[in-house]
Amino acid sequence: MRYHPQSPDEVKEMLGEIGVSNIEELFASIPKEIRSEIQCDFQKGNSEQEVLDNFYRRALKNKSLLCVPSFLGAGAYNHYVPLVIDSLISRAEFYTAYTPYQPELAQGTLQAIYEYQTMISGLCGMDAANASLYDGASATAEAVLMAYRIKKGTKVLVAESLNPFYLETLKTYTKYLGFEIVKIKTGDNGRIDLEELKKLLNSEVSSVVVQSPNFYGVIEDVSLINKTISGQKPILITIVSEALSLAILEPPGKLGADIVAGEAHSFGIPIGFGGPALGFIATKKEYLRQIPGRIAGETKDKDGRRGFVLTLTTREQHIRREKATSNICTNQGLCMLMATIYLSLMGRKGLKKLAEINLAKGEYLKKKLSEKGITPYFSAPTFNEILFKFNGNFDTLKKKLSEKGIEGGLRTENPNDGYLLAVTELTREEDIDKLAEILGDSK
Repeated sequence: MRYHPQSPDEVKEMLGEIGVSNIEELFASIPKEIRSEIQCDFQKGNSEQEVLDNFYRRALKNKSLLCVPSFLGAGAYNHYVPLVIDSLISRAEFYTAYTPYQPELAQGTLQAIYEYQTMISGLCGMDAANASLYDGASATAEAVLMAYRIKKGTKVLVAESLNPFYLETLKTYTKYLGFEIVKIKTGDNGRIDLEELKKLLNSEVSSVVVQSPNFYGVIEDVSLINKTISGQKPILITIVSEALSLAILEPPGKLGADIVAGEAHSFGIPIGFGGPALGFIATKKEYLRQIPGRIAGETKDKDGRRGFVLTLTTREQHIRREKATSNICTNQGLCMLMATIYLSLMGRKGLKKLAEINLAKGEYLKKKLSEKGITPYFSAPTFNEILFKFNGNFDTLKKKLSEKGIEGGLRTENPNDGYLLAVTELTREEDIDKLAEILGDSK
């Protein structure tokens, strides 16, 4: 709805209806000593058309990922968002929905949560998933806190290849809780060093956190990691920042993960200015009561009709109070709904086909850059994102790419000669060819 200001006659009619004659009388109950006497001298405002035209002209200065080839990734991936998603979530009953406290009034919202959790659980190979986290970074931190509740121990082993932004958030969450965050080194193949992991294990370790595909795009061997830690039995947390990879890789839950957490924005949510995002956590049935947020379940009413309820709500606002597993106060309803629509639209076959396309684009990128003498940093398999060795001048490279209308990748601090490039189904082969030419000339 457009904003329609009231006319002087309408203002007078409303004031008369409540029994006051003017605006000053309306605020008479406020003591004079705390009221400002400054008279606002507002200048003549612009018309609606002038305001919209101003925003339109400013918007034209933005670089759009629709027309500017981008190879940026690092946890935010540019996937196609089907138009039907915008159309459906623009319905007022969806974008005004809030926390479904009353099940009899929120069946649509509850069903959407239930369907979303069911699909996320299936992709992760877990028994249940929640729908109440802000992003992959907060999901990582909440997963570590969840693991601590399950297995007491203040030491957390974190793969060096975890997204550094996720790591910073984890450190912020645990800063005053007495946790010790210990990094597991990356091996020569891009996966975590299992010998290093063995040395770090002891009875104080509550969880082992590993990302797959990791920050460098490398797919970790979760099954082998699980076997390595089985003697000490810490909680194995697998982080997924590119949810599309779950459509083509073996579910982490089937490989031994106890908790799967991460970011699901790739499922139909645009990445404008870095967000919005959609964090998730999935886990085994035995750990269900320690999961933050809420769980929606399916039931039947007294007449035998299918219905949906909040089965588990361990928030501080409810009966748990100080024993709550989390104080997160949103179910990310609209983002969750976008992901639900996307997954329903794509289906199993469509999602797998899309993942295969993304995998093929990544392999094409490796091939074209290798032809220019620029090789991947690591030998292990990758998905969507690859770290390359680059010995040229990064500032010069950035300038060249900008002049050619290309948004380049990310220079990594560790290793400092690493260049992280991401591709998706929206990356055209001719743009990869152009990037390869520029990189080859900049060595």
